Amino acid sequence: MSSPKQPMSKPVTYRDSGVDIDSGNDLVKAIKPLAKSTSRRGADVDLGGFGGLFDLKRAGFKDPILVSTNDGVGTKLKIAIETGHHQTIGIDLVAMCVNDLIVAGAEPLFFLDYFSTGKLSVGIARDVISGIAEGCRQAGCALIGGETAEMPGMYQPGDYDLAGFSVGAAERGEILPRSDLAPGDVLIGLASSGVHSNGYSLVRRLVSDAKLDWSESAPWDMSKSVGDALLVPTRIYVKPILDALRVTGGAGAGGAIKALSHITGGGLSENLPRVLSDAVAARIDLSQFQAPPVFGWLAHAGHLDDEEMLRTFNCGIGMVLVADKERASEVLTALTEAGEKPMIIGEITPPGGARTQAKGKGDAWAIAYSGHLGYQS
Repeated sequence: MSSPKQPMSKPVTYRDSGVDIDSGNDLVKAIKPLAKSTSRRGADVDLGGFGGLFDLKRAGFKDPILVSTNDGVGTKLKIAIETGHHQTIGIDLVAMCVNDLIVAGAEPLFFLDYFSTGKLSVGIARDVISGIAEGCRQAGCALIGGETAEMPGMYQPGDYDLAGFSVGAAERGEILPRSDLAPGDVLIGLASSGVHSNGYSLVRRLVSDAKLDWSESAPWDMSKSVGDALLVPTRIYVKPILDALRVTGGAGAGGAIKALSHITGGGLSENLPRVLSDAVAARIDLSQFQAPPVFGWLAHAGHLDDEEMLRTFNCGIGMVLVADKERASEVLTALTEAGEKPMIIGEITPPGGARTQAKGKGDAWAIAYSGHLGYQS
């Protein structure tokens, strides 16, 4: 007796499991013009291959050292997702990488992104990548590739994650920080645009505790919603600093700029010591700048003192330059001509005070502060 015939089963496709290859192809078509708009000398952007190419010689380098970074944007991403405003979060992603490259004296050359989600929305992904392309244009680097991963079951509906990867280069002998920092050298601060992309787990907690909705007016800026005010993108400092380096003698011996520090998570207290040897310390005069109003609201809402604010947020200073004490005026002029409003915020001092474990830098001296944080009204 023959076995009964099994009913024909419908094939289970990749799309049935939650991955839509056609949507991925549609996204590549949509972002090709965005990537092309970031082309620069050394990189003719053409997406779709298995790897991105960059010609260092064509970019003008003779004996380059490569510098690489990778980063994300932290839980600021949750605000973009919850508000549905995805257009600028990509600028933050680029900024977090290229600002770290420039502190080494390296010119950012190219950028790659990683976008992952449970179910791909071509519109959302295109908005995010348009921000990445804008960040690359601001930094002068090429968006030469990336990865879009659709992973059903890994994310809540509507969620996505981002990571960025960037490579820059500097000529041999032009890497910062230099080893000749000396007492009297000047600390120059460049303003941040706000919270940038650090401390957002605390920011979101304080917004929640205050029972604020993303769509209502921000208590610190009634012209913007809470969501829009907190999504102001991280400033990209690459071009003005490259201009200042070129005008003042480069990053090598004899140049006026000796070190740079990108003020990210950990604030001034945790980031400036990373570029100081144990032969020097630093003092910052808090009376020389005022933090934007958002920081005043955060300090009040969280009952945060100066110490906690300064080791959590940038407090209005997104980048610090260490300038030769005899040539600080040259650096200030160069930065001003590049469109910045530089502020002298302190100086390098003889070693002493307390030690810090900032970012694992156990041999550095803690930053000394004078005065108190002030907040713009």
